[in-house]
Amino acid sequence: MADLPLSALIGALIFLIFLSAFFSASETAMMALNRYRLRHLVKTGNKGARIASTLLERPDRLLGVILLGNNLVNFAAATIAGLIALKLFGEITLLLVTIPLTITVLIFAEVGPKTVAVLHPERIAFPAAFILLPLLKLGYPIVWVINSVTNFLLQFVGIPLKRRSERLSSDELRTVVKEAGTMIPATHQSMLLRILDMEKIEVEDIMVPRSTIEGIDIDEDWDEVVTKLSTSHHTRLPVFRGSLDKIEGVLHLRKVLHLTQTNNFTKESLIKLLSEPYFIPEGAPITQQLLNMQKDKQRFGLVVDEYGDIKGLVTLDEILEEIVGEFNTQAPGTGDEILLQDDNSYLISGGSSIRDINRKLGWKLPVDGPKTLNGLILEYLEDIPEAGTSLMLEGHPAEIIQAKGTAVKMAKIMPIPNETVEQEE
Repeated sequence: MADLPLSALIGALIFLIFLSAFFSASETAMMALNRYRLRHLVKTGNKGARIASTLLERPDRLLGVILLGNNLVNFAAATIAGLIALKLFGEITLLLVTIPLTITVLIFAEVGPKTVAVLHPERIAFPAAFILLPLLKLGYPIVWVINSVTNFLLQFVGIPLKRRSERLSSDELRTVVKEAGTMIPATHQSMLLRILDMEKIEVEDIMVPRSTIEGIDIDEDWDEVVTKLSTSHHTRLPVFRGSLDKIEGVLHLRKVLHLTQTNNFTKESLIKLLSEPYFIPEGAPITQQLLNMQKDKQRFGLVVDEYGDIKGLVTLDEILEEIVGEFNTQAPGTGDEILLQDDNSYLISGGSSIRDINRKLGWKLPVDGPKTLNGLILEYLEDIPEAGTSLMLEGHPAEIIQAKGTAVKMAKIMPIPNETVEQEE
């Protein structure tokens, strides 16, 4: 090789630096590929993605062939650089050639190619895969020996070789959704985040409390029953005798409309229209309950505690609102549970769900205890408050506006000072 002309040695050195850049860029690009996008491209028939995916199934072998090639090329480049220096300046410059060669390799074969590979991994990795696969097959015996020795040494020092699972946790997936930016519309992004949050929500968190359930007491005067039926804004109503715990069934008002056109509209005929009540345990996750209601073809369920007592009700609409947001189907005349005041405070009904308050106002009231504002206030005070009582509720100045019996009916709550409030649209 020392007899080769200087121009050939310089050409060989440039070619070897180019090869070193190829191996460096290939290594970085392969490791920087988005595994989920790669799987998608494989399904669409992208040949480069398919070969890259095959190589990444055994990253130890892939790295083995890349590093083997890169080191061979770098050692050869160093040898040729020494020969060039020897021809030009004599033996005295052999030690000095290390510095310029190192700088050249760093710029043109390491930092530059790897930076490009990080910024455009697919453009580098997919074409490189067509070259790396044949190289791996050609040098497989050497790569196998290197990997075997390396794996043995790693196991010897107690380093596990089991690959880390590539499955995303719910928190990681939530981060991916949030960072998707314009790739996912804001409304869809919000829905996806709500779906991920559903795994932490139980039916007790979204149910209509027992105290606010609208139903029909079949033991009441018939005229009162008819009045309730004609003025109700709900499609389905629980029917009971004296107490909600003595449930008779669930009435669909559409059936009543047909019955009113006949002369046989009586309590007895009304009872015959009732369907069997559908019961839901209070601790059931709403994700599972949604599947159960879909399987059982139910849209209305009564939530019961461990003693079988009715605690509230859940409809399919309530569950779906956890995904898509509120439907704005509030019954006329019922009023809003959260009202903004001129002083930037909020009048909030005691029966309001804490989750709804947090979602609508962007607050962070605790949701792992009581489910309603009334329950949270009673737990905080450990007493039944009177109107005019003031307290600091998780940093929010609050005042009891109306209390009746054993419950807070209305409270006035201020945002935390300097807190940015983002109401849900």
